[in-house]
Amino acid sequence: MTEEERATFTSVKHSAGLMALLTDEQRNNVLKAVADAIETKADVLLDANRQDLANCSAADPLYDRLQLDQARLSEIAAQMRKVATLPSPVGRTIAERMMPNGLHLRKVSVPFGVIGMIYEARPNVTFDVFSLCFKSGNACILKGGKAADNSCRAGVKLIHDVLQQRGLDTACITLLPATHTAAATLLEAVGYVDLCIPRGGRRLIDFVRTTAKVPVIETGAGVVHCYFDMSADLDMGRRIVDNAKTRRPSVCNTLDTLIIHRSRLNDLPALCVPLGEKGVVIHADTDALKALSGHYPDKRLIEADDADWDTEWLSLQMGIVTVDSLEGALAHIARHGSGHSESIVADDVTSQRIFEQRVDAACVYVNAPTSFTDGAQFGFGAEIGISTQKLGPRGPMGLEELTTYKWLIEGNGQVRP
Repeated sequence: MTEEERATFTSVKHSAGLMALLTDEQRNNVLKAVADAIETKADVLLDANRQDLANCSAADPLYDRLQLDQARLSEIAAQMRKVATLPSPVGRTIAERMMPNGLHLRKVSVPFGVIGMIYEARPNVTFDVFSLCFKSGNACILKGGKAADNSCRAGVKLIHDVLQQRGLDTACITLLPATHTAAATLLEAVGYVDLCIPRGGRRLIDFVRTTAKVPVIETGAGVVHCYFDMSADLDMGRRIVDNAKTRRPSVCNTLDTLIIHRSRLNDLPALCVPLGEKGVVIHADTDALKALSGHYPDKRLIEADDADWDTEWLSLQMGIVTVDSLEGALAHIARHGSGHSESIVADDVTSQRIFEQRVDAACVYVNAPTSFTDGAQFGFGAEIGISTQKLGPRGPMGLEELTTYKWLIEGNGQVRP
């Protein structure tokens, strides 16, 4: 770490200490002011975003994640206002007890301190991370991707302007250069960064996990399935599969593989009608391919290979695999799933309950699409990421997941025998 980098990280750590002096009302007022600025300065944010989009191919799956428009900015502002209305996650008494010797113990929620965030072509993450970190009393140090650098810098400048108008320390949100060197420095910033969260594809997450010397929570990458059971309702299934695949194909909660019970292959063409209308390319196993041939556009129908079952498509592509039973579906998910989100379409209650109990994922759905795996949809206002690990937070991470705890012990002169 260079002296300049050390000074930057020291400033962020100092700012984290100052966060404790702010009241929840002050934090909420800042968030509402930033939300207002996002809408009033939308032209500045969109201009910066257009510069980034000019360097990205529209055919790239990252293009949709990178793109901002008026509707998306309005949604970002609305989510920030929602975060401002939520109860503070800091200072909650999680547990309390009085010991026989008179010691009073309280387990109280506190901020982590400094949260590092590494993300790719996702300019909305800048605002999501700030709103959640600021509300929960954390400082954040961001390392965005090169593809979104103009958008991220415009967003951080907007936030800094609001903070400066209120005489607050702007170091509480610091954006590092979009370089590999900056990423390495962040991941090795022991003593300065309390927690690092990567948000992006499998390559980024693997890099962070294997490189980091600071604590890490894995988020993001998902190979997502929907199992269409022998008892499933066709109309319901068609709506769920369509929404899970085509609502926004480039995000991590999007359907990657449809698993269908062999007894329902005759319904597969009808199940896939909306997919064909929207241009989805299907990688089908032998039985599904036979069922779809002549009923689905030939140019969008491909025979699957083994690698397809482990692919997070992030585009208008998906796999279809045939199984003989619920057990077969569970086995496929266990072998190829990533622990993100899984869904079953079934009328049979026993099948629903077995699926819920047996599937190992952060979010398990019955008769609903995986597109609901989202912090805003869970009532969190925004999310800092979708945790796919088991230790610590799991699923969409909101305010509570950005706090840890400490024990407060009050006595009256007791000593230990």
